[in-house]
Order: sequence, then structure tokens, then C-alpha cells
Amino acid sequence: MATKTEVDVAIYMERLDTYIQSQTKLNRTLVDGLARVDRELDDLQGWRNKMYGVKTGMMALLILILHTSAVMASFVGITNWID
Repeated sequence: MATKTEVDVAIYMERLDTYIQSQTKLNRTLVDGLARVDRELDDLQGWRNKMYGVKTGMMALLILILHTSAVMASFVGITNWID
């Protein structure tokens, strides 16, 4: 027959095993969630880089249009001045 101390130790060990199992499951859930957040962050980083590329391209196009307008205006000004 088991003594009270042995029963208490057995109950404690069973509770400890249950606690360890629940913590292991929680850790796996947290790791999966962090991995998902990491993937989503990588996707957002990719979109941010694409948006910076589009912004840079639009700025270059704007500068090209402004430069072309200035050159054409000076060309028209010179031709009118000569005539």
C-alpha cells in the first residue's frame, strides 16, 4: 500500500507532466505564430521595396518631363529671338 507521501508525489508528478505538455503546446503555437508574422513582415518588406521603386521611377519621369519642357522652351525662345 502506498503512503500519503508517495501519493502526493505521484499527483505532483502527474500535474507536472500535464503542465510541461501544455507549455510545450503553447511554445509550438507561439513559434508558429512568430513564423507567420515573420513571413508577413517579409511580404510587407517586399511591397515596400516595390513602392520605393515605383516612387523613384515616377520621380525620374517627372524630372525627364521637366527637363524636356525646359529644353523645348529655350529652343522656342531662341528661335523667336533670332527671328
